[in-house]
Amino acid sequence: MQYIITAPAALDCTVKLPASKSISNRALIISALAGSGIMPDNLSDCDDTEVIVKALKDNPETIDIKAAGTAMRFMTAYLATTEGEHVITGTERMKNRPIAVLVDALRYIGADISYVEKEGFPPLKIKGKKLRGGELHIKGNVSSQYISALMMIGPTLKGGLELHLEGDIISKPYIDLTLWMMKEFGAEAEWTSYDVITIKPRPYTPRTYYIENDWSAASYWYEMIALNARPEDRIRLTGLFDGSKQGDSITRYLFSLLGVKTTFEKSADGMPGTVCLKYSGHGVTRLDYDFLNCPDLAQTIVVACVAMHIPFHFTGLQTLKIKETDRIEALKTELRKMGYVIEDRDNSELIWDGSIQGRSANSAPEVAIDTYEDHRMALAFAPMAFVRNYIRINDPQVVTKSYPHYWEHLDEVGFEICEEHKE
Repeated sequence: MQYIITAPAALDCTVKLPASKSISNRALIISALAGSGIMPDNLSDCDDTEVIVKALKDNPETIDIKAAGTAMRFMTAYLATTEGEHVITGTERMKNRPIAVLVDALRYIGADISYVEKEGFPPLKIKGKKLRGGELHIKGNVSSQYISALMMIGPTLKGGLELHLEGDIISKPYIDLTLWMMKEFGAEAEWTSYDVITIKPRPYTPRTYYIENDWSAASYWYEMIALNARPEDRIRLTGLFDGSKQGDSITRYLFSLLGVKTTFEKSADGMPGTVCLKYSGHGVTRLDYDFLNCPDLAQTIVVACVAMHIPFHFTGLQTLKIKETDRIEALKTELRKMGYVIEDRDNSELIWDGSIQGRSANSAPEVAIDTYEDHRMALAFAPMAFVRNYIRINDPQVVTKSYPHYWEHLDEVGFEICEEHKE
């Protein structure tokens, strides 16, 4: 299936963003470890969260988490410390995403985990039991989801957990989000050194929990207002905190560099408020940025910059190679279709000098963007409809992984979306 997307001339809308996938998935695991029968409020309805809900509710012998990397990491640690025997598996892409770092760490503290097919990769056979915990060393430059998975089971371990992170620490805001949420559920956990997290063996306390909406989803609306570049436009995004613990709340800063101004309307009852966006037109002419702490925003910012003709040099992108797809190669391939030739370096950098080779932004109208089973490819490329006559997106249904109602929301604010079936 393919969508042909045409942008509206103007934007003046209020959008109810989806709930945060990152917070939802952590809240579900921590609530389950707390023995809570209370489901978190405002839970995300995206694919990645629903597979965790189903696994926790049905407790099947074989758990299929499909393409949900977060679910694979979090559920692996959860199952290792929870009574029962399970096999956890996923899509073919998931079976090629490495998990040995997490498995080795869990085995070190007593977990019974074996590989069903290929060494170092899912599927996994897990025999859950009480784990001893103790001191554990893990590289800081691996996926922060490995680290968060270990942290969340820390309070359930006999000896607690002293987690030493070696070398550079990437995606630290996600680690801090996990730590903050653990404390919200009564855990004794803190940074005791710049690279050591200490978690006491104190059980979680069951509680009600309200989930903030998703700053990652907000980034695509920031992108839209930046690309339409009309000072008269207004977008209001509901359900967000000023001072959010979500790492991708850095969106507001990054897009301020691209000319988007953010103001907050706070809620009187302490609940999340509304973010108001407008285009100021005062942005940078070149952008250099290290995405070490927010790699999931890379696709949005790369696409925004080429569409706005802003040269860039982006670093800290090493985890993009092992996401839903190889995002570095996917970005290079799809942007090349429109004449934007992006250079990569050391599997961790992307560079664009501002040149367009052979085509203008509006030429080659039949170009279709492939999404590679990666939700963020569809989400990030759709706003390019503002700088082209229209844009074609292949396999647009991939957005259900994190933002199931994205296309409905675009339709509601004036986008024209035509569906075609590929032969």
